[in-house]
Amino acid sequence: MVALVAILVVLVVAGLVVAGRSFKVVQQYEQGIIFRFGKVLGRPRGAGLTVIRPVGDRLQKVNMQIVAMAVPAQDGITRDNVTVRVDAVVYFRVVDPIKATVNVQNYLFAVSQQAQTSLRSIIGQSEMDQLLSERDSVNRELRRIIDEPTEGPWGIRVERVEIKDVSLPESMKRSMSRQAEAERERRARIITADGEYQASKRLAAAANVMARDPAALQLRLLQTVVEVAAEKNSTLVMPFPVELLRFFDRIPQAAAQPRPTAAEAEVAGSPPPVTVPGLPALTAPDSLPAGSHLTAPLNTARKAPAPA
Repeated sequence: MVALVAILVVLVVAGLVVAGRSFKVVQQYEQGIIFRFGKVLGRPRGAGLTVIRPVGDRLQKVNMQIVAMAVPAQDGITRDNVTVRVDAVVYFRVVDPIKATVNVQNYLFAVSQQAQTSLRSIIGQSEMDQLLSERDSVNRELRRIIDEPTEGPWGIRVERVEIKDVSLPESMKRSMSRQAEAERERRARIITADGEYQASKRLAAAANVMARDPAALQLRLLQTVVEVAAEKNSTLVMPFPVELLRFFDRIPQAAAQPRPTAAEAEVAGSPPPVTVPGLPALTAPDSLPAGSHLTAPLNTARKAPAPA
C-alpha cells in the first residue's frame, strides 16, 4: 500500500513537470520561436497558450515592441572642418523574429554599434549649418544608413532616428553670436532707412499740397504752436511774418521823400497832405507804400481844396 502511494506521488510529480515543460504562454507583444533539437520549427507562435514537446523542444520569445535606444555622443569633424559632438536616439523594432534570433547573436548590441558608426559617418558628410538647421534631412539620411544593413539580413526595421543635441566649441559659439548680432543690426538699419524713405515721400507730397494753398502752411504752423504750448516746461518762440517786416521797412523810405507845401499842392491840383498819427504825411493814395492797408481810410479822410 505504501509502495502504491509512492508510485502515485511520483507519477503526479512527473505529470506536473511534463505539463510545465509542454505548456507555454506567449504575451501579446511577443512571438515564440520553437527549436526542436536545435532547428527552427515552422513559423513563429503567436500570443496565447502554446503546447510544445516536453523533450527536444525549446521555446524562445522575441519582443516585437519598438525599442528606443540612445546613441552615445560621437565626436567628429564636419565637412567644413568644424569639430562637433553629436548624440542621437534610434527607434527600431523586430519585423522577422527568426532572422533577429538566428542571424544576429545580440541584435540590440549590433544595432547600437551600427548607429554609432553611421552617426560618425553622417557627421563627416554634413556641414555644420546642415546639422543645426536641416535636422529633418540629416535624420532621414541617418535612418537610411542604419536601416540598409539591418532590415534585410537582421530582420530589424529602423522606424525613426532623431539627433538630440549638437555641441559646438566655445569659440564657434562666440563667432555665431557675433554673426547673429551683425545680421540683426543690418536688418535694423535697412528697416530704418526704408522708414526714412517712405517718410520723405510723404513729406514731399505734403509739401506739394501746402505749396498750392499757403493757408495750409499757416494752419499747420498754428497747430504746431498749440502742440508745443501744451508742454509747460517749454519756451515758445513765435515766428514773425516776413510780409509785416517788409511793410515796416517801406515806412522809412516814404518818410525820407520831400513833402510838398500847400501852395504847391494847390498849383498841382492835388489835395494837401494828410497827417495821420503815427505815420508820415501823405498827399495821395499813390504815395502810400505798396501793400499798405491804409488806402481806404486816407481816401475817405481827404478834404476838398480850399477856395483861392
